Amino acid sequence: MGETIRLTAADGHVLDGYLARPAGTPRGGLVVLQEIFGVNAHIRRITDDFARCGYLALAPALFDRVRRGVDLGYDDLPPARELMMSLDREATVRDMAAAIAAVRSAGRVGVIGYCWGGALADLSACQCEIEAAVSYYGRHTATWLDLQPRCPVLYHFGRLDPLIPPETVAAIRAGRPAGTFHTYDEAGHGFNCDARHEYHAPSARLALERTLAFLQQHVG
Repeated sequence: MGETIRLTAADGHVLDGYLARPAGTPRGGLVVLQEIFGVNAHIRRITDDFARCGYLALAPALFDRVRRGVDLGYDDLPPARELMMSLDREATVRDMAAAIAAVRSAGRVGVIGYCWGGALADLSACQCEIEAAVSYYGRHTATWLDLQPRCPVLYHFGRLDPLIPPETVAAIRAGRPAGTFHTYDEAGHGFNCDARHEYHAPSARLALERTLAFLQQHVG
């Protein structure tokens, strides 16, 4: 359904993006931010799904600054973490801004992200010009609570997530008093991803229902 396009960040860096167009007039733009495994089949499928919901949806290849064409499996944790740790945060913000600009023609723009991308969705709400953000299990949000979102943000967490214990969720909630938070009692980390063993379908369905309602309210 989608196609690969080229984006240019403010510093001249060129990165790929997976773009999926809706069948009719877009209801808005949506940037989909990857996990640490790259713009893999799951992220492309999510991007396609949001296009079917009416959004001009784009998943930027945020690892292109250090390695192009990253598409890792969910067992490839060491190289995935190495790639993530090698990125400069401000450079990643510039890449997100390029993706946001690329879908701005559709009108209001939202950003949604998962895991590492979930934290980046929060960061984009703090440092980019968007109308709304949705963060799925974004642990790294806790590392920049000195920043504040400038738009509405929806947060999803799994209560059984070993990577984001309750005290971390509590810290993020305290640091984001204007945020909307949902915690899923039977869900762990990565509960939205049907390619992972942590997938929990009932929680994923409910989170998507809440996400679409939130996007409809704030993006279109």
